[in-house]
Amino acid sequence: MEPGDKVNGAKLFKTRCAQCHTVEKGGPNKVGPNLHGIMGRQSGKAAGYSYTEANKNKGVQWDEQTLFDYLENPKKYIPGTKMAFNGFKKPKDRNDVIAYLRDSCA
Repeated sequence: MEPGDKVNGAKLFKTRCAQCHTVEKGGPNKVGPNLHGIMGRQSGKAAGYSYTEANKNKGVQWDEQTLFDYLENPKKYIPGTKMAFNGFKKPKDRNDVIAYLRDSCA
């Protein structure tokens, strides 16, 4: 993993993620869960969100590396997830989004 650009990550998040996710503390769940506090949280554990059994049972603790792996191809990383996003194929894009999430979801 390389250091990411959180400014570019914010742009990517806005155009590719924000239609389904929020990041602010106390923000609502949308089609996907609110991501505030994702770093260190276990998969399938955001309060008030209805996850698939696949997400609940994966048992991943989200950190920069697990997010990097997941965001490449969510459906491959967690077979059975309802996340429709096909992923960020470019490592730079994943690093940038993770830098944004690290900054915005703490």
